[in-house]
Amino acid sequence: MARPRSDSRPSTPHRKFGPPGSQADGSRRTHAQIPFLVGLITCLAFAIAACGEAVDPDPAEMDPRAEHVHDAEAELGEVAFPTSCSDEVQPRIERGVALLHHMMYAQAGTVFDEVTAQEADCAMAHWGLAMSNFQPFWGSADIDAGREHAEQAVALEAPTDRERAHAAAALAFFEGDDVSYAQRVRNWEAAMEEFHEAFPDDREGAAFYALAHLSVDPASAEHQDRAAAILEEVYTEEPRHPGAIHYAIHVHDVERHAEDGIQFARAYEDIAPTVPHALHMPSHIYVRLGEWDEVIEWNRASADAALLHPAGEYVSLHYPHALDYLMYGHLQKAEDEQARAVLEELASEDHFEPHLASGYALAAVPARWYVERRDWAGAAQLEPGVPESFPWEDFPGAEAMTHFARGLGAARTGDVETARAATERLAELEAASEAAEDYYWAQQIEVQRLSLAAWIDLAEGDADGAVQTMTAAAETAGEMEKHPITPGDLQPAYELLGDMLMEVDRPEEAFDAYQTSLEVWPERYHTLLGAARAATAAGMEEEAREFYNQLAMLTADADPEEREGIREARERVGSE
Repeated sequence: MARPRSDSRPSTPHRKFGPPGSQADGSRRTHAQIPFLVGLITCLAFAIAACGEAVDPDPAEMDPRAEHVHDAEAELGEVAFPTSCSDEVQPRIERGVALLHHMMYAQAGTVFDEVTAQEADCAMAHWGLAMSNFQPFWGSADIDAGREHAEQAVALEAPTDRERAHAAAALAFFEGDDVSYAQRVRNWEAAMEEFHEAFPDDREGAAFYALAHLSVDPASAEHQDRAAAILEEVYTEEPRHPGAIHYAIHVHDVERHAEDGIQFARAYEDIAPTVPHALHMPSHIYVRLGEWDEVIEWNRASADAALLHPAGEYVSLHYPHALDYLMYGHLQKAEDEQARAVLEELASEDHFEPHLASGYALAAVPARWYVERRDWAGAAQLEPGVPESFPWEDFPGAEAMTHFARGLGAARTGDVETARAATERLAELEAASEAAEDYYWAQQIEVQRLSLAAWIDLAEGDADGAVQTMTAAAETAGEMEKHPITPGDLQPAYELLGDMLMEVDRPEEAFDAYQTSLEVWPERYHTLLGAARAATAAGMEEEAREFYNQLAMLTADADPEEREGIREARERVGSE
């Protein structure tokens, strides 16, 4: 059976809304302020009163993983979630709702736990615990725990229709035993649509409905536009609403619409300056634009903040997630020593939150280290399932990353047997994803499997078959949108196609493939280098100069001894 494919190329313009003056006046936080934020986060962790004026901290507060770091005074934006619970717990409930909008689910759960400990019959605190146990945009949920709290929220029969409707909508996600995750999200979306129709003025319900609608199919133009329209209304009422701005970034984290999202990235920078995911989210837009300095600086701040916000006993998913984006940015600028430091930093931690975002980053960071540096022998030696403490069997899309990198390295070094074994494992992971109705990852793994099969064909001497299969992989990838879990593919399929076409001496076609890749993923190191070399081989001197110049500017701060392409670009630019 053919799997459903998303409409990933919106034919209608996105509806745009944003903070007054955010684009017109060009205002934004400067790079100089980012170290200040990191310093502020450090000061919070060590209970320093005035960033330099020492106090005698409690020993527990010296541990940056301590639970106290969800400081009640930390800024989160503005929400309005009236409940029938006591006035004493109301501020904590609204804090928990704000954390839900920031996708800080573990931390939100801690807050709602505190409320239930203080007021066990607060229905909306149990609703909050249910909401903390599923993450619709990330494909993760604790069904048993969430169902328990959702059922309790319903059973407590809050005195207002609105509260009872919130409880019922949460339960809609968790009901049923033999229900796929995708169907649960659809059930939640339907319930939130009913809620929104019944309570159109409920700002938080509207934001959650927009998230639900977008989560059903993030790549669909229809879903993007509908979510944008709802979020516009929320934002108009409250310009500092964390959900309106956060979810709007996801709406614009799509091909060719990233520039429309820059205003939201800049707005989110100011909403919650110590929240890890808020510090990370602007980079969803910056990575689309190839603005690597911003990607690096914001994800460094996000990773540092994430270590201050553990997910219970685990290292929060926001830490490896930020490190993956950080690694990606450094590698595009050919800052290989900084990238190596990120690799070592990630390897120094263990006991990560069992979540797709954690698993993907754990697989992606070492894979990127080898593939982006074209260390094919190193890539071929990658071991799947590291660290062993992580439940890889639950996340086939994450495990696939390692097999793809390993197989690609093996194929590029002539080890066809290892490459073929990787292809076979990718086929198994693709089938597992499809059986779970996780069609995005099934299709993503299909692209990896086809790409690897193409390079195996080339290694075995079938150049025509290799190009045909690699072209099919690239065309399939071209129908997809990037998942929010990743800054970008390990190696974009059109870049892979360009590399293959250069291998078989078809530089004009290779140049076109690199150009196609750059339309989606600008300022990638190897795509720029590939385009420059293809243009040179095709006798397109003007185009070659343009791409070598771009590469030289991109790597201006890099060590020319790190990569041959840096020296090549500087020599070409310097000789003209």
